[in-house]
Amino acid sequence: MRRLEPWYQLAVWTLRPPVSLWFNWRLEGMEHIPTDGPVLVACNHISYFDPLAHGLMMVKAGRRPRYLAKKELYGSWLLRHVLEGAHQIRVERGTGSSAPVERAKAALHDGEAVMIYPEATITRNPDLSPMQGKTGVARLTLLTDVPVLPLAVWGSHNVWQRAGIKSLAFGRPIWVKAGPPLDFSRYEGAAADAHVLRSVTDEVMDELTRLVIDLRGRYPKRWAS
Repeated sequence: MRRLEPWYQLAVWTLRPPVSLWFNWRLEGMEHIPTDGPVLVACNHISYFDPLAHGLMMVKAGRRPRYLAKKELYGSWLLRHVLEGAHQIRVERGTGSSAPVERAKAALHDGEAVMIYPEATITRNPDLSPMQGKTGVARLTLLTDVPVLPLAVWGSHNVWQRAGIKSLAFGRPIWVKAGPPLDFSRYEGAAADAHVLRSVTDEVMDELTRLVIDLRGRYPKRWAS
């Protein structure tokens, strides 16, 4: 595994204490996160706070998350230096570039935890359930034979949305749940088959939807809106 970059360490030291202490966290399925070796994590996306929520669970599990981050995030001078300094994987959507997939493959080969948001943006579904995912997650799992770990969050949608900060109420519950890894080794050699890619992606999104429904159904009603 690569040595932890100073920018990553700074981000953890700066963000982890206030984020951990301000919100009321519930982390479920920690046993599904492997303590070492490559892990490909597929996350749902309901707010701009999600990377912090998903990342906190991974860090608590002893893993260092490496995100596929859209190029728009690099527009800010500070955020660009943090992302580049922590060697996050830049994605330029719509270009058809294979560079992000190759960098993600290399990270998995090095035994890292690669985080991907298959929806590529915050869900637009009224109930905040996952939308149809893009097939990059399927391509990665089939090219590397690394199972997909589904990781869902609920509660973060009331914290930070496209319009800005929504609520920073102290003690707001944020729940994160990991499901069992999804093994797609039965599709070995089919990474170029569009129908297989769609099928694998849909299976990942179905599992994320199942996790979201479970979290949403149990979430404290007084904090629901």
